[in-house]
Amino acid sequence: MPESIDIHIKNIQTKLQLLLKKHVVLVNENARLVKENQNFKSNETIWTEKMNSLELQVNILKASAGKLEGKEKNDFERTINQYIRSLEKCMAILNN
Repeated sequence: MPESIDIHIKNIQTKLQLLLKKHVVLVNENARLVKENQNFKSNETIWTEKMNSLELQVNILKASAGKLEGKEKNDFERTINQYIRSLEKCMAILNN
């Protein structure tokens, strides 16, 4: 009977060691994936800013050529007004 208990204990120890190895692998993979996810989010922010900048440039070019109409024109005017309000707020803060 004691041999049976020893065999069970050894089997449990072996399984526990395998689980610990798998745990280490999964922890490392999770850390890698978290870092990769942060990089993707950072790149997404950069590309979104570039896209917004390019859209604004396109609208400015269209406005200067007189080709803005309807919703595009209203959106462009709204964006310009937001920039103006932001600049006015900054100037008010600097004047105080």
